[in-house]
Amino acid sequence: MTDPGVQSGEVVLGPEAWRPRRAAHQARADGLVEARRRRAAAGEAEPVEDFLFTYYPFRLGALRRWTPGAGVALADADELLADARFGRSADGLVRLVAPDAAERARLAFARDLCVAVAGRPAFLGCFGLHEWAMVYRQAAERRHRRWPLRLGPEGTDEVVRALPIRCSHYDAFRFFTPDARPLNRQAPDLAGRLANEQPGCVHVTMDLYKWAMKSAPWVPAELAADCFELARDARSVDMRASPYDFSSVGLAPIRIETPEGRGEYEHEQRRLTKKAEPLRARLVASLNVVLSA
Repeated sequence: MTDPGVQSGEVVLGPEAWRPRRAAHQARADGLVEARRRRAAAGEAEPVEDFLFTYYPFRLGALRRWTPGAGVALADADELLADARFGRSADGLVRLVAPDAAERARLAFARDLCVAVAGRPAFLGCFGLHEWAMVYRQAAERRHRRWPLRLGPEGTDEVVRALPIRCSHYDAFRFFTPDARPLNRQAPDLAGRLANEQPGCVHVTMDLYKWAMKSAPWVPAELAADCFELARDARSVDMRASPYDFSSVGLAPIRIETPEGRGEYEHEQRRLTKKAEPLRARLVASLNVVLSA
């Protein structure tokens, strides 16, 4: 399909292409949030998906909202105009509304952070100790009080004292207990994210979901769903390596207090790092499209 108003390099999709794509995404998203909806209605807790839908500030329906991403025009798509994110151009095609200055700044930061992370080697020596540092000497006030500590309060504190804590992720470090913060090899802060974040960190891997959702609607909805599935995988590893006993919800522990457990955790870090690489590259490519317009 050609149109005199089509921009250079732009992809134009007719309804025979974009409607099935939208339907497939919506069906997939419904499946991704179904268990969370059921548990929420029943008042049941679960440490993996609960985190993805509470710590990350996106409603269940946000994952379902379809967008083709920037650089795509849609033919015969007036039905999408009820969504204020879309507008009809003079050539009759429907396109995403361009981001304003504040939105462009947010998109540029997400792009720059992803590029910085991708350019660094993965550090694999943290062993998931951030979760242990979040309860150090404050076990009675821990976040996951529904579940017991595998080693008890004293055993948990002993592990924190025995192993080096080398957390580079600000959003994890800020939840360390006051007694644990001085034990960390560095003090990552909000302003230092571009300098500190690295691809071996499971929280950086999870955050690809955050950046994809914060970049909506200018990145494809399918990419956000891919990032959600990766974040769920990474959070599962995060919780398995934590000091908690989540065996009642099917999460077998990674016993990072042992050499074997630390080896298992490093293996999982490598696997997650590899899975994140193509998604991070796709996110950067999508952001470059909108930022270059």
